Amino acid sequence: MNRDLKLVILAITTWGFGEGLFLLFQPLYLEELGASPLLIGAIMGGIGLAMSIAHIPAGYLADRFGRRPLLIAAWLLGSTALWVMALANSIQIFVIGSALYAVTAFVISPLNSYVTAARGKLTVGRVLTITSAAFNLGAIGGPLLGGWIGENIGLRYNFMLAAIIFVISTLIILNIRSQPVENFPPGEKRSIKREIFTARYIRYLQVVFFVMFALYLPQPLSQNFLLNERAVNLIQIGILLSVRRAGVVFLNLTLGRLSASFGFILAQVAMGLFTLIIWQGTGIPWYILGYMLMGSYQTARALVSAQVRSLVSAANMGLAFGTVETTNSIAIILAPPIAGYLYTQNPETIYLTSFILICAGIIITLLFSPVKIKSVRA
Repeated sequence: MNRDLKLVILAITTWGFGEGLFLLFQPLYLEELGASPLLIGAIMGGIGLAMSIAHIPAGYLADRFGRRPLLIAAWLLGSTALWVMALANSIQIFVIGSALYAVTAFVISPLNSYVTAARGKLTVGRVLTITSAAFNLGAIGGPLLGGWIGENIGLRYNFMLAAIIFVISTLIILNIRSQPVENFPPGEKRSIKREIFTARYIRYLQVVFFVMFALYLPQPLSQNFLLNERAVNLIQIGILLSVRRAGVVFLNLTLGRLSASFGFILAQVAMGLFTLIIWQGTGIPWYILGYMLMGSYQTARALVSAQVRSLVSAANMGLAFGTVETTNSIAIILAPPIAGYLYTQNPETIYLTSFILICAGIIITLLFSPVKIKSVRA
């Protein structure tokens, strides 16, 4: 593991701690500011829209002009956005800050490209799951502290402390070095059109969209469900959110050792179990197990990107990562409003619907994914 990869891991671990303080408490803070479940779902969907805007341009720019400038821009924008949220005194200002923060999701494409190029002897799946694990390792402590702060001082202070931590993370990322821009070898006829706009690649994106929609649907209002329907308090929710992060670390490091295609199937199975446990579970021990398995959503995202790398050349790597992240973001846009509607009809309906869709997603992956499902050994 070279110097730059270590610095990136340190920066995202620090960022993960800061994000863990506030991100999954956003629906609860919006409720505290006066938003209804339906409005929360709509706002979260709008945040998903903001997340989707810049993935493809960011991936393209990373391929053509370098990855480091985009990483630094994302860190600076994220720090600014969090200060806006921390200082907001109305839903409108808070949503503006949330939208700005969501735009920083464009960092995923150049970040995945950067660490893939810096991976050395690691496989693509391994370096992407390690990177995701590092982020979530940092985020384990955030919800624990955030739950305590929210319960005893106020959720607003979660955002203030996180903003300070983001400044530290930004100072770290400023020290990474540039990487050379990848180009097609002379004489090769491959292009964006030949690699990205093909029936095989479009089919892959369709599979990804359905699966990631199904995996995300039960998540946006799960904290609200436990708080309002199962009498779980904020401190306990903070513990559960930390357990979720621990689950990401464990599942990334475990499933990341398998082939990306097989690990992707197992991640879907784990999310299916999560929906059943939250729906039918009857106490904190069950919810702890459920939130541990909930971490498989992040594992699935990393393994999706690892699979797409096998479909394109290095020169189009960032753009390929960008199209996948945009597909993920469209799922994130659509799922929260639907979850909000289901919640207002009957909160438990979210989990029954999600379980059915996740089962369908596993079947679709096995039947229609253009990436061959390989054996357990990577």
